[in-house]
Amino acid sequence: MQIHRILGDKVRLYRRVVKGSWHASTYISGKERRTSTKQKSLAEAKDVAEDWYIDLRGKARHGELKSGKTFAQAAELFTSEYEALTAGRRSPKWVEGHKARLRLHILPFMGHMYLNDIEKGIGQAYRVHRMTKPEDWPEEGDEGYKPWKAPAQKTIHNEIVTMNMTFVTAEEHGWIDAVPNLKNRYSKESKISHRPWFTPKEYKQFYEATRANAANPKKIQFKWYAEQLHDYVLFMANTGLRPDEALQLQFQDVEIVDDDLTNETILEIEVRGKRGVGFCKSMPGAVRPFIRLRDRMKHKKSKGDTDEYPGPTDILFPSNYKKMLNGILNDEKLKFDREGKARTSYSLRHSYICFRLLEGADIYQVAKNCRTSVEMIEKHYAAHLKDMIDTSLVNVRKAKIMKIKDDE
Repeated sequence: MQIHRILGDKVRLYRRVVKGSWHASTYISGKERRTSTKQKSLAEAKDVAEDWYIDLRGKARHGELKSGKTFAQAAELFTSEYEALTAGRRSPKWVEGHKARLRLHILPFMGHMYLNDIEKGIGQAYRVHRMTKPEDWPEEGDEGYKPWKAPAQKTIHNEIVTMNMTFVTAEEHGWIDAVPNLKNRYSKESKISHRPWFTPKEYKQFYEATRANAANPKKIQFKWYAEQLHDYVLFMANTGLRPDEALQLQFQDVEIVDDDLTNETILEIEVRGKRGVGFCKSMPGAVRPFIRLRDRMKHKKSKGDTDEYPGPTDILFPSNYKKMLNGILNDEKLKFDREGKARTSYSLRHSYICFRLLEGADIYQVAKNCRTSVEMIEKHYAAHLKDMIDTSLVNVRKAKIMKIKDDE
């Protein structure tokens, strides 16, 4: 960082990148003040900084300098509270995400602003700022140059969420009267699209491929993993568990029972995941994969390991076998659906939900069994299933009344 001091060391000129714009800072009336000179020439930047400093001195003499809590102070309070109050309930990476967004993008833009002076259109101003190439961006050929690329809409959305949470914190502590409206008034409702799933025909193709791979893996040392993957696919598609829920599932959480309502043997599962503890009743097709998992010896990690079967506290799936799963999907040309969306292990959950709806299951019971909401299922699953439309209720016609003419 290049630094120059002027006016008897009362004003400091600095710039972060070579050939970038010069910024000025000074300490007056008990606070550090900063501004951008918007000049790349040092001589011109000095003139702008001197005028800025003299103007500040005049405002300070007449009591016109603004004071109060700044956005940076609200951000510091927000991060300290959020980290303390969400400890153990939020991933540390999630908390660090808020800190990084504030440090890298939001605070450089508005950290110096006083909360009471922030205008209602700050959200739109921030979006424009993020979508505009910075003036001090290195030119081609300069040191540290790389092509500028506008951030994705999801990135800006996450930054606006962090900004809003900071404003909410400031409001709760009485630093502002109301939270500014940060909604993008030019945005339109995003297209609702279905989650990538397997049609019944594609699902059959997929599990037959995993079965063949389990019987004849490419390498003999992969046989245990191939067998686990095959049972993983069948288990997930017959239970509707989320991948993270399956990775936490222990053998003691699963019980084989005879269901009185259907007269079928199913699994009753105690699920632990992002929604806390919930329960799931599987399809009958999950029973045999579970029995094979229970009766399969644990994988030997070294030659000295002894034969051992899984215990009650052992995990059903020590891994999601992502690499092998993707390999089979690619070989079978099933990795992407017709809209180009990549299928993952989560697609097995999506398939379970779609299969149940196609069979005419009650949408409320499906939502309850999958630990989600009816609204989410209607929005992302039922919307694209043609069999969910009851033609007897749609193709209704009024009965025509035949008029009988009187005989003359």
